[in-house]
Formats: sequence, C-alpha cells, structure tokens
Amino acid sequence: MIGGLSALILLTFLHTAEVPHLISLTTLELGGNATFHCPFSEKADRFFHWYKQSLGKMVQTVATVVYKKIELISPFNHTRFHVHKSNDQCVLTINHINKEDEATYFCQTGSEFLQHFVRGFFLAVNDYNHQTSVYVTQTPKSSSVQLGNTVTLQCSFLTKNKESSAQCPSDRSVHWFKSGSGENHPSIIYRNFTHSNNMDDTERRCIYHLSKTIQNLSDTGTYYCAVVTCGVILFGEGSKVDTSKYVQSLIS
Repeated sequence: MIGGLSALILLTFLHTAEVPHLISLTTLELGGNATFHCPFSEKADRFFHWYKQSLGKMVQTVATVVYKKIELISPFNHTRFHVHKSNDQCVLTINHINKEDEATYFCQTGSEFLQHFVRGFFLAVNDYNHQTSVYVTQTPKSSSVQLGNTVTLQCSFLTKNKESSAQCPSDRSVHWFKSGSGENHPSIIYRNFTHSNNMDDTERRCIYHLSKTIQNLSDTGTYYCAVVTCGVILFGEGSKVDTSKYVQSLIS
C-alpha cells in the first residue's frame, strides 16, 4: 500500500518540456464511463503511450500509438477500453468501469529522441453497493477568509464499530484535492498536515488537518480529502473556501 502511494506521489507532477501539471481527479460511480483527453500532434509526435498505475502495483501499458497505428495492449485489448484520435487529441475511453479500473492514468508523447509525460488523471470509482462501517467527513463545510490569512480544514476518518481492530491510516495515506472555479476536475495537492487520534463512546475518530494560507483568488475553491485504507479510497464531501465579499469588492 505504501509503495503504491509513494508511486502516486511520484507521479503527481508530470513534467512537460515547459511546466509541471497536477494530476486531475475524476470520480465516477460503478458502471459509468470514463474519458480522458491528451494533446497529440501527428506531425510532431510519432510515439504516444497511455499508461495505468493502480495503487500498490507496477505501471502497465494500456495502449501505444506508433506512426499513427493504435494498438491496445493485453489485458486492455477488449471492448471496454477504446483509444482514438480526434482533433489533435488522443482519447482514452473506459466503459462500464469497475473497482479494478481505479488507478492513475497518464499519457506520454514525443519522437524517437525525446518523449515526455503530458497529463495525468486519477480515476476514483464509488461502489455504493459495498457497505462499510467506516466513512470520512470534513469540517467546516465552508469558510470565508481574507487574503493573507490561513484556513485550517479538518478531515475525520470514523468507524462505528468500537471493537474494530483497524488502525488509523498513516499520514501518507491521506491526500488533499482542490477544485477551483473554472476547473473541470479537482487536482491533487500535497501539503504538510497534522494528525491526531481521538475516541469517544460511539465512534473511533482519526483526525487530519490541512492548513492553507489564502494568498490570492487561485487558492480559493473546494478542498477534498481522501483517505486510503484497506484497499479502498474514501472521499470527504468537501470544504468550500472563498474570500470575504469586502475583499472581493476591493479587487474588482
């Protein structure tokens, strides 16, 4: 588990020839369809690859495009996985997704002499048919702060079973995502946070905090926490962070 998370962190910043990009988060329900787009130029890019990395597993090649020829690699060469080119994009589609599809997908493109990673996508699959006694909550639901001030967000991992022997996930198993205005998908962010372990009569509670200084409007948005435990990923409902109306009126 830790090895898989370390690999996920390693792949968080995919470097192109110009600037690093954050991996975006896509959350879908079991049985849905996922579509990922990656820039592709038939004139400049003679080689193109789609990769998949599941938590705790090695990287797998999903598909290759060599001199315009598309090939799906086993075990992905079946009807659920599709790759096609459209308007300078190479598109990966996964139909009828299941928990086995939950992973990081990223694309690589270039020539014979230079190839680079372009984009990354983390696909999270919600299985509401799988009942569990553990869940994640977030507080506050929303917070309005002035620019330059710091907001502290709380992520709580809870279990209703007092006799459960499950341990609190380690700090490495907690990730934070942010979705800002105008962004299609939340992006993975990593910050220092503190961890405490509280218990009461009815719940076992593990609490994680993220402190963030809101320096400009790009720091506002909805922050989500995700806890990885027992082979599953549990997401919080999000905490919305914005600036006060007074500050916004001064900026405008």
